[in-house]
Amino acid sequence: MNGMGRVAPEADQLTLFEDKPKKQRGGKRRGAGRPPRGAHAGERHKKRPVHRAWHPVHVVLRVVKEIGSLRRRRAYLAIRAATRLASRRDGFRIVHISVQRTHVHLLVEAKNKTVLAAGMQGFQISAAKHLNAAIIIGRPGPRRRGAVFPDRYHAVVIDSPRQARHALSYVINNWRKHREDRGEVTRRWHIDWYASGAMFPDWKERGEQGFALQGPPELPPLLVSVPRTWLLTTGWKLHGAISCYEVPSPAR
Repeated sequence: MNGMGRVAPEADQLTLFEDKPKKQRGGKRRGAGRPPRGAHAGERHKKRPVHRAWHPVHVVLRVVKEIGSLRRRRAYLAIRAATRLASRRDGFRIVHISVQRTHVHLLVEAKNKTVLAAGMQGFQISAAKHLNAAIIIGRPGPRRRGAVFPDRYHAVVIDSPRQARHALSYVINNWRKHREDRGEVTRRWHIDWYASGAMFPDWKERGEQGFALQGPPELPPLLVSVPRTWLLTTGWKLHGAISCYEVPSPAR
C-alpha cells in the first residue's frame, strides 16, 4: 500500500569493486526478484498523480483467494465496520461502495493526496483486521492471520461529468455486470444490498411509483458519506439519469 521503490542494499558498495567486477554466468536468473503476492497482484508501484479535492477517485481493492467470497454476511459486516472508521476521518469520504466476491469498488473524495493515501490506508487496515477476525479456519479452529489485500489499490481519477456518471453506475450496479442479480434470492432485488445503492437518491425508478428501499435485515446499509464534489452531486446528471437495471460496461 503506497509503497515506494527501494534501493538495493548493495548499491552503495558497488564503487568499491568497480575495478574487479564479478563475472556472471548466463542471463537473468529464472524466478529471480520479488515474487508477485497474489493472482491479481501487479498494480505498478509508480508515483501517484497529484490529487485535487474536486476530483473524486474510483478505487478497486482485491482480496487474496483465501478470504473466500466477500458476498457473505460475516465478510459484509467486516467491510461495513471498516466504513464506520473511515467516516470519522476528516477530509476523506467514501461516497459509494460495492462489495463483490473477490474485490471491493469505492468512490471516494479527499481534500488532498496525503489525506487520500491516509484514508485508504486506514480503511484497508481496518477491513483486513475485521475480515481476518470474521474468518475461522476449520470448525472449530483459529481465526485467520495474514495479508488480505495482495497489492496496492488501483485508483482512477474522475475528471469529467461523463466519467462521473459512468463511475457511479459502474460501482452501484456492479453486481449486474457480474450476474449476481440472477441468484434465487437476488433476482427479486431491485438494487444490490451488498452495495450502497440504498443511499443513492437519484435512481431513475425512484418516485411515487418507485421501489421501496428496504433491504434484508441481516444486511444493514453500508456507511457512506454524502458527496460534496460537483462531479458527483450535479455534473454527472448532464449525461442522463441512472437506472437500477443498467448493466455497466467495462471500466473506462
